[in-house]
Amino acid sequence: MNEKTTAELENLRGLIDGVDQQLIHLLRKRLDLVAQVGAVKHGAGLPIYAPQREASMLAKRRGEAQKMDVSPQLIEDILRRLMRESYLNEKDVGFKQVNPDLGHVVLVGGEGKLGGLFAQMLTLSGYQVKVLDKDDWCRATEIFDGAGLVIVTVPIAITCSLIKEKLTQLPQDCILADLTSIKGEPVNAMLEAHKGPVVGLHPMFGPDVGSLAKQVVVVCHGRRSQDYQWLLEQIQIWGARLVEAEPERHDKAMQLVQAMRHFSSFVYGFNLYKEEADIESLLQFSSPIYRLELAMVGRLFAQSPELYADIIFAQKESLKAIGDYLDNYSQALSLLQSGDREAFVSQFKEVAQWFGDFAPQFQRESRAMLQSVNDMKTD
Repeated sequence: MNEKTTAELENLRGLIDGVDQQLIHLLRKRLDLVAQVGAVKHGAGLPIYAPQREASMLAKRRGEAQKMDVSPQLIEDILRRLMRESYLNEKDVGFKQVNPDLGHVVLVGGEGKLGGLFAQMLTLSGYQVKVLDKDDWCRATEIFDGAGLVIVTVPIAITCSLIKEKLTQLPQDCILADLTSIKGEPVNAMLEAHKGPVVGLHPMFGPDVGSLAKQVVVVCHGRRSQDYQWLLEQIQIWGARLVEAEPERHDKAMQLVQAMRHFSSFVYGFNLYKEEADIESLLQFSSPIYRLELAMVGRLFAQSPELYADIIFAQKESLKAIGDYLDNYSQALSLLQSGDREAFVSQFKEVAQWFGDFAPQFQRESRAMLQSVNDMKTD
């Protein structure tokens, strides 16, 4: 490369550096404005996530980008990343307290990670939170006295027995709720143990989320829903989306959404271990979609084995769902073993038709994720 080319590149790179600095200043200005929006929302008790406003804003920015011959998807990707950062920052200013007259909140099992997350969110909303963990039962009467809300967040295996044995003497109007990932038996146990308001909640996220914005919380109504409506409103203010479901419908869905999915990830990882696969080598030769799949399997094994054992073993009915998956796997394997390519293609088309419009929708949604994986720095 000659001196003229080198000088020209250095000049252009200097100009780019200057534009980058301007971008940083603009991002700082945008974050400051978002902080002001968060303060207004906090005072008015508005949810930090406003889906209609977000969709409208993204549509406008995409249109504006296209007119300037800038990729609309690039602008959307940048703005979505900025919004994720904004949601994290908005949480720091706290949230409006929907029910200031509530007595204190008791988190049974609050030393756990999910309990800790809810303790943090409730505290940021101005509620007094007390934790009752396994070594605190000698003080249970004192801790429960005057409680307005008791949330059970203990391992699934002991949830029902704890409710039946330990939570029969709560204040009459106290709300009793749980956060377990199955709902049928826990909700019934709460209804039997407590005569006051009862609600089953299932946060469809782990404790490592930075913000509840756009996260889903399943609500299974128990008794006296008008008495805990404020709690649902409070969760929405945190940014979460509520999905109401009957406990039986929820538990059936969890057999596929959680038990079968986690079990198949466990078996995938177990197979890699038995095959003594070289993960570093796999990463070198992996496509973005395989790296993402491998990351999801590895993520499972970075977490508590007891937690996932509880989830997978929680419902006996999950055995049928997992067994059906094994049968279908064996049936598909037989096509490969017999070399029946036409039958495979036919089955593929049948499943694609069943997915319908969801197939192209999922393809579009996955593109951004795969691009992010492709952009990841690797050793």
